Amino acid sequence: MTKAIKQAPFRADIVGSFLRPAGLKAARRQFEEGKVDRRELTSVEDKYIRELVEKQHTAGLKVATDGEFRRSWWHLDFFWSLGGIDKVELEQGYLFHGEETRAESARLAGRVQFNSAHPFLSHFAFLKSVCSDDVIPRQTIPAPAQCLAELERPENSSAIGLVYGEDRDALITDLAAAYRQTILAFYELGCRNVQLDDCTWGMLCDRGFRAGVSEAGGDAAAIAESYLRINNLAIADLPSDLVLTTHVCRGNYHSTWASSGGYEPVADVLFAREHVSAYYLEFDTDRAGGFEPLASVSADKQVVLGLVTSKDPKLERKEDLVRRIHEAARYIPVERLCLSPQCGFASTEEGNVLTEDEQWRKITLVQEVAAEVWKD
Repeated sequence: MTKAIKQAPFRADIVGSFLRPAGLKAARRQFEEGKVDRRELTSVEDKYIRELVEKQHTAGLKVATDGEFRRSWWHLDFFWSLGGIDKVELEQGYLFHGEETRAESARLAGRVQFNSAHPFLSHFAFLKSVCSDDVIPRQTIPAPAQCLAELERPENSSAIGLVYGEDRDALITDLAAAYRQTILAFYELGCRNVQLDDCTWGMLCDRGFRAGVSEAGGDAAAIAESYLRINNLAIADLPSDLVLTTHVCRGNYHSTWASSGGYEPVADVLFAREHVSAYYLEFDTDRAGGFEPLASVSADKQVVLGLVTSKDPKLERKEDLVRRIHEAARYIPVERLCLSPQCGFASTEEGNVLTEDEQWRKITLVQEVAAEVWKD
């Protein structure tokens, strides 16, 4: 029998986002059309978040999120509310396998600053208020590296020069400081579990992306070091009882994906040197490669195996999941492993292609397999 876990990550865990109920989607459309005001929309959001928290508790989860129900995107909504960053429309959205997203982005308008009125702070306060004492409210936010990558997209990068000139280091310092202050503000509200969602590492795993960087005269290894630096700066010297984890995936939009490749290219940087306590890792398809890179995870950290896909309604076979957990245990002890879906069920408000019932069956499967493997 393994030792029971008292803080995140848990043996049976989640990544964060859940499918938006039809009533919530309708209210958001009415808000965009000017048929309801912000107060009325917030009331609807509150209702569905209360229900979601109760469903997570009933499902036996020891952690709860607000499902990201107040967001349109898993990342951009957070960026837009930092000081010095604006919402912009582009000519082209993100390119996923067979699909293109809405064409929105974030661009520098001034020096990046902490925003004490960031709406995510009140979002967390509400989540905490509706969680029972035996459930940990988790705040998910996009990683600092993800924000840096967005600001440095070719369509946005010229704005950096207008604000910071050639001093990229100042941008990294300002962005990390804004993040650190935001995380501390969550802490003051009672948050003890922050998850940094980060697709930059999945991007760096992709052979095509690395080849493109090289052809453009860049250095993928240097990019990885800059992403590591900004993430570690943002989470330096935080309270010891604040659990900081990170989730890495290769894109999750309407059941499609953006990048492919195993963790080998980033393992020695991400797994050995990023100052988080656990990694939530995508491992639901061959696109994520094998478990061998887990040998690089430093001995004080845990890994949450994302073996259950959130993209497809078909339930995995329990025996296959158990087998794969034990395969991963060849590279990292089983007592340092946990299980979750590979990503959220709705990284954007569009959501993945499955039903809410199918979503909860996935959560039940995670619970059942975790109970069988760890017997905590």
